[in-house]
Amino acid sequence: MGEDNKPLLIKRYASRRLYNTETSDYVTLDDIAGFIRSGREVQIIDLKSGDDLTRQYLLQIIAEHESRGENVLPVNVLNDLVRAYTTQATSMVPQFLQTSFDMLRESQEKVMESMGTGMAMPGLETMQAQQEAFMKAMTGGMPWPGSSAPVNEKAEAAPGEGEDLDDIKKQLAELQEKLSKLK
Repeated sequence: MGEDNKPLLIKRYASRRLYNTETSDYVTLDDIAGFIRSGREVQIIDLKSGDDLTRQYLLQIIAEHESRGENVLPVNVLNDLVRAYTTQATSMVPQFLQTSFDMLRESQEKVMESMGTGMAMPGLETMQAQQEAFMKAMTGGMPWPGSSAPVNEKAEAAPGEGEDLDDIKKQLAELQEKLSKLK
């Protein structure tokens, strides 16, 4: 496995200092956030117990960004996340979030490719329609908080975008099938 493919190992000492094992120096949460923004995966391990603390530190990085006014997560999304921890939806939420971010990443890659080839960049409305279609599929047609379209309303595709919507519908059907198997 290549050096860039394996996670950067960060060890937390008893003093709570974070140690980068590749560069043999201490790092801060901002440094770790920088590694992640540059595309590097990190793993943070407690030196004494061996516990994986990665999730805890990633949540701390997000909380610090949010508290500084760098709001990425709308309040209604935060409310939904809190509710998910207290309902049976908890089992579906991680897969839903992962799939949503995968779709976002793919959309961003398509936008960058379009910009590189000089083609027209897909509109925000198209991405929003894709997101709403995904939300409808994941919730079984129930309205999702913050959704701008009624449940029975079909999103109209812009000229030349029907193929993208067909691909999305296929992906949604596959996700529904996977969710059915999980139940």
